[in-house]
Amino acid sequence: MSEIVFLAGATGAVGTALIPLLTGAGYTVYGSTRRAGRAAALEAQGVHPVVVDVFDAEALRAALVRIAPWAVVHQLTDLPKDLDPARMAEAAALNARVRTEGTRNLVAAAQAAGAKRLIAQSIAWAYAPGPRPFTEDQPLDIDAQGPRRVSVGGVAALEQAVLGAQGLVGTVLRYGQLYGPGTSTAEPKGAMPLHVEAAARAALLALQHTTGGVFNIAEDGAEVSSEKAKRAWRWAANASRP
Repeated sequence: MSEIVFLAGATGAVGTALIPLLTGAGYTVYGSTRRAGRAAALEAQGVHPVVVDVFDAEALRAALVRIAPWAVVHQLTDLPKDLDPARMAEAAALNARVRTEGTRNLVAAAQAAGAKRLIAQSIAWAYAPGPRPFTEDQPLDIDAQGPRRVSVGGVAALEQAVLGAQGLVGTVLRYGQLYGPGTSTAEPKGAMPLHVEAAARAALLALQHTTGGVFNIAEDGAEVSSEKAKRAWRWAANASRP
């Protein structure tokens, strides 16, 4: 396989878990980071490092046009270390900016570069109150208040940009609450847990299938259903666990 994949957020928890899956599947991987000091670590993993800020639309566009990726994988977030509660209100706004402005820039750059597929990380706990387990056809909680309104607004903007991008097959992965290496906790937590390696496996499967859309990606439970991903991709929450 010779397809080029641009991985935005290559040094994050999901990006780090995804790199060996992509390279193992034969993809040529270009991975982005904002910090030049992380380039050597990416190179050591077999990745071509790209030092660029997603908010610098011109530089991002130039980088993707030069690389000409077949697919773009969006795993960017802006969250504090260990999800520090004292910083989470600020983080909601920062993360929403990544999902709105950052996604908009990434979509435009992908289109300019002639990419064919776009996979993006979203979240599975943004649904409006309703029957459980939540399925992909249920609405997002866009009428929420406070910090949740900011977060859900960012999620809605990201998903609209990805799914509405002309010329791209867009796939949205609504991840559960991540745990495992590189995350804030080693053990499952919350009502819809998801091991980071299973999250990465879902991104790989999304690349390998031609049908886009929205997919819940979480472990079995009462809150959210991942049956769509199981049927479409034979994804399993424990497939990539040790």
